[in-house]
Amino acid sequence: FFVKLSHSRDERPTSYFQQTMMKSILVAAAVAGASAFAPAQVGKTSTSLNAFENEIGAMVPLGFFDPLGLLKDADQAEFDRLREVEIKHGRISMLATVGYLTTASGYRFPDFPADVPAGLGAWKALASTSDGQNILGQMAIFFALAEAANRNVDWNDGWEPEFPGDYRNGSLDWGWDRFDDATKIKKRTIELNQGRAAMMGILGLMVHEMMGVSIIFPNPSGL
Repeated sequence: FFVKLSHSRDERPTSYFQQTMMKSILVAAAVAGASAFAPAQVGKTSTSLNAFENEIGAMVPLGFFDPLGLLKDADQAEFDRLREVEIKHGRISMLATVGYLTTASGYRFPDFPADVPAGLGAWKALASTSDGQNILGQMAIFFALAEAANRNVDWNDGWEPEFPGDYRNGSLDWGWDRFDDATKIKKRTIELNQGRAAMMGILGLMVHEMMGVSIIFPNPSGL
């Protein structure tokens, strides 16, 4: 009996040991992967970086996240410039994502050419007809006016922006000045995070469309 028991223990299938080894490797890989994305516990080596750790947008779990080192030797003016660029791209991406999903759902303005597809294919379709070219011209004028309006104007010397991306120019308030500081920080944080999500969202939509793997559900109009 004891001989048989010992013999059976020594001749367990080889696959058992292979499975055990594979499980150990997977666990080790998971731990290593998790540690790679965990915030590194390193000493603070740059005074300029320390100055930005409490800025709006430095949030858990990543905190102050600058993997490309764009702010390594930056001053406050450079940080404000990059923050303004980030906010502006976020705002554009939010509009782009909503517009993409709206046209993908089949909605069109009245008298809009019915054969214009949704997504990136709309550019080529519009450029191929005279009516479409008129629409592109109107869009170009709108973009120019929006770019001119959404900036700090030089002629308004009596007004200073409250934060990067503040384009009110002393006229478009809509109740912002009635908020307390905590509410302002909360709303600015929401806008910043939604803009970041929209940048990833519109990029994902465009990439999937170019790959021919749409993530949009088919709509009744077939566009």
